[in-house]
Amino acid sequence: MTDFAQTSPILTLAPSSPRRLSMSAVWQFWRRRANPAVTLSVIVLLVLIVSVLLADVIAPHDPGTINLRGRLMQPFQDPAYILGTDATGRDIFSRILYGGQVSLAVSLFASIGGLLLGTILGLVSGYTRGLVSEIIMYLVDVQLALPFLLLAVSVALVLGTSITVLIGLAALSTWPIYARVVRSSVLSLREREFVVAAQAVGASTIHIMRFHLFPNLVAPLVVLVMLNVGRIILLESGLSFLGIGVQPPTPSWGIMINEGREYLSSAWWLSIMPGIILILLTMAVGTIGDWLRDLMDVSLS
Repeated sequence: MTDFAQTSPILTLAPSSPRRLSMSAVWQFWRRRANPAVTLSVIVLLVLIVSVLLADVIAPHDPGTINLRGRLMQPFQDPAYILGTDATGRDIFSRILYGGQVSLAVSLFASIGGLLLGTILGLVSGYTRGLVSEIIMYLVDVQLALPFLLLAVSVALVLGTSITVLIGLAALSTWPIYARVVRSSVLSLREREFVVAAQAVGASTIHIMRFHLFPNLVAPLVVLVMLNVGRIILLESGLSFLGIGVQPPTPSWGIMINEGREYLSSAWWLSIMPGIILILLTMAVGTIGDWLRDLMDVSLS
């Protein structure tokens, strides 16, 4: 078997792995294919992340400090409140910075949770098929068929409301997307020559999934993760409005947008300011995700 494996062409085929994401590859690709939109998106994303992480240093006020004398102050009306104040006089700019910590943390951990669960189940479903695959896809169909808000309210009634529950619900809402994309990709990859060669030499299922299938799934998964960041923050907004997850007075972009709905005609900045930040983040992440997809696509050189 060993001699045959060393001499047979089909058994020595290497997997068609995606381009390695090394710093040199990123730099070369950047010089050749980066455009103003990508450059601007990177700058916007870095500014937002650094500002949120340094909220304790940058924020001019405590996000929970109430100042009834300065309530509903318009943006740039007072240099001390550059983005105005809300209905209780709290500084909008400070609340955006501190709220970003909550929103980004929920999005990050929920994306990781949904990615891990969906990728593992998608790999198993696509490669093994049979009864196990049918059970996994049945769970996916059930998840997608159920009204998610109803499921979220039911879970909150049992487990209570907290950021941990919110992260779990957000991850629960995204894993079927990852599972379907991974399964469809694996169904086509499992018939490729490098997978057949690995099976012929007796490679284990875990080995094939890890070294032959998963590397070819990185590009679409990166794009999905990037696109789901904004989606999860929007989901956090809706769930927080229902009283699930982040609870006032803890700031988050979703809570700020919902709190300003009643004042859109008289104090538009309450919802518009955090909404603009959310739009900028979503657009920047989506643009960078498309660029990373091109970077790791072996069909592009």
